[in-house]
Amino acid sequence: MGKITVNGKEQDLSAPTTLAALIAQNNIAQPDMVSVQLNEEFVNREDYATTTLKDGDEVDFLYFMGGGGLQ
Repeated sequence: MGKITVNGKEQDLSAPTTLAALIAQNNIAQPDMVSVQLNEEFVNREDYATTTLKDGDEVDFLYFMGGGGLQ
């Protein structure tokens, strides 16, 4: 099927895969706290299940963490 890049590492696509399936396959911790960029564009969470990946796509899983206050 092809190859994609996930967080800078190449992965093989053996069958059509959605973003939701990719999140599960990569054992993403706290999937409800992750944002996804596909080819440098953010994808809405409600579109994860219907966004199909294709050969050459670049996916980045981004975690936004709250910071502490100044002391």
